Amino acid sequence: MGRSDAQVLLSLMRGQPRHGALAARLQAFYGPQAEHYDAFRERLLHGRAELLWQLAPRPGASVIELGAGTGRNLGFLGERLSTLESVELVDLCPALLEQARRRTRRLPNVRVVEADAVTYRPARPVDLVYFSYSLTMIPDWEGALRNALTMLKPGGTLGLVDFYVSDPTPVPGLVHHGALTRWFWPRWFAHDGVRPDPAHLRLLRRLLPAHRLRQHRAPVPYLPGLRVPYYVFIGRLPGGIMRQSNESRTS
Repeated sequence: MGRSDAQVLLSLMRGQPRHGALAARLQAFYGPQAEHYDAFRERLLHGRAELLWQLAPRPGASVIELGAGTGRNLGFLGERLSTLESVELVDLCPALLEQARRRTRRLPNVRVVEADAVTYRPARPVDLVYFSYSLTMIPDWEGALRNALTMLKPGGTLGLVDFYVSDPTPVPGLVHHGALTRWFWPRWFAHDGVRPDPAHLRLLRRLLPAHRLRQHRAPVPYLPGLRVPYYVFIGRLPGGIMRQSNESRTS
């Protein structure tokens, strides 16, 4: 184990503070590990490349990432990034945003914004909003989702990748997780302020009937043999074109 992993694991063992404003809790949790955040999360936060590849924003598009952290996800856009009209990286944690500013200082179409995903509003509607492993960290996650939808143009796209667990009896076509999975992961992640919840996916599917959904499992660093469930969701507001819902299960 290298020093960077040790620093991150120490922060994870300490957990996120339980009291105080959300911004202060995030700063206390992520501040000590901010410089090593990306290297560790590359092995934990799966599906981000898949999400950005499927979103495939067109040249001239306006994009917002809510809960953008260090801005690492921009790398998954590749050459598309330079063709976009604007990208706003929104987060509440100063330590992570400092990493984002360093990463994007030579990108004139990218703006880093310290703000709450529940209340932030862009100057004008945008083409695409996405969350990458941030919805599970937002206490008012429903407020954040509904706020994201208000940011979109007609036909705009909302994308998400995040941890989750299924309902005890999911609707046909969705993956069913056993009782141990549904019990273990919410309790494991809650120590660090991450709350996988079947209600997230349930609301997304209701708000955006025109959507694509893929469900996966992935390994977790230093927990050999365990695989955490996550999903990739892409939905579109009325006014655009999307093929019918395509839900698939992947172990």
